[in-house]
Amino acid sequence: MIQITDMSKIYTMGENRVTALNKINLHISLHEFVAIVGPSGSGKSTLMNMLGCLDVPTFGSYKLDGEEVSKLKDDRLAEIRNFKIGFIFQKFNLLPKLSALENVELPLIYQGVHNKEAKKRAMEALATVSLKERMHHRPSELSGGQQQRVAIARALVTKPPVLLADEPTGALDSKTGIEVMGILKELNSNGNTIILITHDNNLAAEAKRIIRISDGEITEDKEMV
Repeated sequence: MIQITDMSKIYTMGENRVTALNKINLHISLHEFVAIVGPSGSGKSTLMNMLGCLDVPTFGSYKLDGEEVSKLKDDRLAEIRNFKIGFIFQKFNLLPKLSALENVELPLIYQGVHNKEAKKRAMEALATVSLKERMHHRPSELSGGQQQRVAIARALVTKPPVLLADEPTGALDSKTGIEVMGILKELNSNGNTIILITHDNNLAAEAKRIIRISDGEITEDKEMV
């Protein structure tokens, strides 16, 4: 699903050059549940931006679903983000004036899906995360855990091959965080490819494979028993 070869990202800040990623090599197969773990400043956020086609590498190759994306223009990168990657963020990123249903419908509207079909699929996605009964509530009327479930439904609704979860439990209490991780594990068991970005070793232990990154380099890549 994902093939990264000798990928580097270098930022130029005045006269200084900062190597955020240094010759990363990484393969992720369809249906995997992978955790990418590292402390602040390790390069994991930069790697997430590359995986999510939010940025492009300075050097090296990144193939997503067989397509070389490292040299693509912004329009095509936006298309890939909309069709092939579902994003789940720490702060939910829901639009406050829209209902849960309307928030989940948004990616489908961007894809040009007809209103009736978009509503049907959004309701199905909310049902997947056990939130259909709250579909007409706005984010302010939902708990943190419920907001994150809406965000997961929004990521799911376009049926992307990859779900990219950036610290998805970071804004939640422990109990709710466990519930959200349970949803992600269930989605993976149903065939979704999950890439979890986290600094939390306990959270990473829930994945089936852990990739550790430090100083812009992969230091460990192991399958969990």
